[in-house]
Amino acid sequence: MKGLDLERLQAYLKSPRELTGQMFAGGRSNLTYAVTDGEQRWVLRRPPLGHVLPTAHDMTREHRVLEALAKAGFPAPRPVLLCTDTEVIGAPFYLMEHVDGTIYRDIAKLQALGPDAMRRLALSLVDTLADLHALDPAAIGLAGFGRPEGFNQRQVNRWKKQLDASRSREVAGIDELHARLAVDIPDGGPGTVVHGDFRLDNVLIGEQLQVNAVLDWEMSTLGDPLSDVALMFIYADLPLNVGADGKLTAPLRVPGHPSLAELGARYAERSRRDVSDLHWYVGFAAFKLAVILEGVHYRYVQGQTVGEGFESIGKMVGPLVMRGHEALEGH
Repeated sequence: MKGLDLERLQAYLKSPRELTGQMFAGGRSNLTYAVTDGEQRWVLRRPPLGHVLPTAHDMTREHRVLEALAKAGFPAPRPVLLCTDTEVIGAPFYLMEHVDGTIYRDIAKLQALGPDAMRRLALSLVDTLADLHALDPAAIGLAGFGRPEGFNQRQVNRWKKQLDASRSREVAGIDELHARLAVDIPDGGPGTVVHGDFRLDNVLIGEQLQVNAVLDWEMSTLGDPLSDVALMFIYADLPLNVGADGKLTAPLRVPGHPSLAELGARYAERSRRDVSDLHWYVGFAAFKLAVILEGVHYRYVQGQTVGEGFESIGKMVGPLVMRGHEALEGH
């Protein structure tokens, strides 16, 4: 299996039973596999193949935040094992428990829920984010996990460096967007645990539309919680795929999905935070996601992606850059 040698993993785990596994579809960065010995089930995470950006794909950080969150009672998978020895499968990795649930990355499945269920699902997502931001990092063992002071400034600098490391073509307006973002950067309030990539298809949803687990913590740190809120807004308006009506549809356009204003009001009510002016944050979220997808596109053209669906990623970058400019202009 590409990216995962099951025989070497079995030997490392000293498992008397043969391991089988399959890669999860939909991941754009770290590779994620379902692994079982026929009795127990785990999920394995490892960095992508090939082009790995500095500071990205840190398995030790992911393992640490999952361990802290699971102990705190937040819906996150419980980590089982961390291996930093690259001789085992060719890269660092960790195992975590398997959590049951549905990932809604198919727009037709969202449309099939019906308006009432769609609304409950979207609001459950917002509540979970507010609950994450309510956690005291020091109290759950994450003191020093990040530096909240100057977070937004460092983020602007960091994602410009990531862009420079992933350039394979000209992207109209992206450097201008970065320059505009760098002019007036919010200080941000007290830091919280931030997910860094919080979206509907990064959570496992249970039968009662509750969030069973939040996944993909590779960009988590301590920082400005409004960065998570803005990115959630950007993702809500980003088309997932073609719906039952044959049209490319974003979750926000599914009947019953709350408006961005409603999502913001729900978050503000539950978190007691002011979200009245998110224009800079939304502009930056669009820039950050554009850079992330440009990095994925870079790996795709280099033949370093695993799985399907990567051929269209590059087409999403331009519209995100435009959305970033629009946000800074107050739209």
